Amino acid sequence: MKHILILNGPNLNLLGQRNPDIYGTLTYEELNQKILEHATSLEGKVSFYQSNHEGDLIDQVQQAASNFFDGIIINPGALTHYSYALHDAIEAISIPVIEVHLSHLSERKETWRHTSVIAPVVTDRFMG
Repeated sequence: MKHILILNGPNLNLLGQRNPDIYGTLTYEELNQKILEHATSLEGKVSFYQSNHEGDLIDQVQQAASNFFDGIIINPGALTHYSYALHDAIEAISIPVIEVHLSHLSERKETWRHTSVIAPVVTDRFMG
């Protein structure tokens, strides 16, 4: 049975409230429930962690492999665009990391949102 760590960064706890025209109306809890149901249907296991603090997310990434996770799915929020520390933590581990975003970064009006500094070190990326 695969065990995946679902990591969510700053402000993801505000899903359903913050910019629903961009991020949708599903709450953070509802999203996690859908993920859990899907993982269960595939006979997988997921654990969830959300933090508004960069260091907390880095700690989770570093501990993931030693805690017997088979991979990480991460939505780093705004840390996507500037956290070289998160980049380095992902690069240092041996389990696969998938970067996900609820919106298409390249379609956002703020050009600084178009770049992901963690993209070079993740296994794959999904947006929208």
